[in-house]
Amino acid sequence: MKIGNIELSSNLILGPMAGVTDKPYREICKEFGCGLTVTEMVSTRGLYYKDKKTKVLMDIAEKERPTSLQLFGNDPEVFSHVIKEINNHNHDFIDINMGCPAPKIVKNGDGSALMKNEKLAFQIVEASVKASEKPVTVKMRLGWDENSINVEKIAKLCEDAGASMVAIHGRTREQFYSGKASWEEIARVKENLNIPVVANGDINDFESAIKCLELTKCDGLMIARAAHGNPWIFKEIDDYLKTGKKIERPGIDQVKEVIYRHLRELINHKGEVIAVKEMRKHSAAYLKGFRNSARIRNEINKANTFNEFQEILESYIF
Repeated sequence: MKIGNIELSSNLILGPMAGVTDKPYREICKEFGCGLTVTEMVSTRGLYYKDKKTKVLMDIAEKERPTSLQLFGNDPEVFSHVIKEINNHNHDFIDINMGCPAPKIVKNGDGSALMKNEKLAFQIVEASVKASEKPVTVKMRLGWDENSINVEKIAKLCEDAGASMVAIHGRTREQFYSGKASWEEIARVKENLNIPVVANGDINDFESAIKCLELTKCDGLMIARAAHGNPWIFKEIDDYLKTGKKIERPGIDQVKEVIYRHLRELINHKGEVIAVKEMRKHSAAYLKGFRNSARIRNEINKANTFNEFQEILESYIF
């Protein structure tokens, strides 16, 4: 899949997840076949006012690229200002978030709240495209609720404003992550756009990936929640698409190897205290489905150092 002037190594994209898709995890997913990584959401207001914590989220490793820097906000002028300031940053794309359903985001008119204001959505994309030296993409939902599904119109407005790709989560904001994603709605968008369209929602394995591609005819797939603790999903899908062969899921030894690597990278990135605490949620996702996973999760929540974490993990028989 080609977005703007950049050809991706695969048509699989790691969807952004706050507190999950930080730099260490994006690097891991890239190695397992992810074609494009996306940063956690970065506030345009935070960048505008030089917030130090916001800038930390922009840290991108060269080996994870190509990477999209995802921005959220609701002011076209602020988008334009901050994008001009960061044009020399090492991201490859700017991604505009119109899909986040979190209450703290939408209450400010950001994220999926932009789906309710078509004119403003267009203005933000247009201003961003004019300011950016990199291709601009947009992530969106079907609409605010079932009575206001306007994804076809919003997606067309984004294309008209100069966007190079749109990614669509097949649910409304009011659904959050419940119910079933409507791939049929995504397919209708794909029929009417000339730029790449990426499908997102309910893509959990190679079987669902194939079904989604067949139904939507989309150019690529974005995988988010199903990739948490499961970077192998990218290799599983990519290998099947390229060879028609199904790979075996990793055993506990392979999983533990990636867990330790992830933790070491987190320590290098954030320090041991913060890294071990953050690794608690990651380890629960990695170990899901293995024997004793619930018990070990409770024990790992008590760990404060790498050695304590490792001692607990090695003490269990899976």
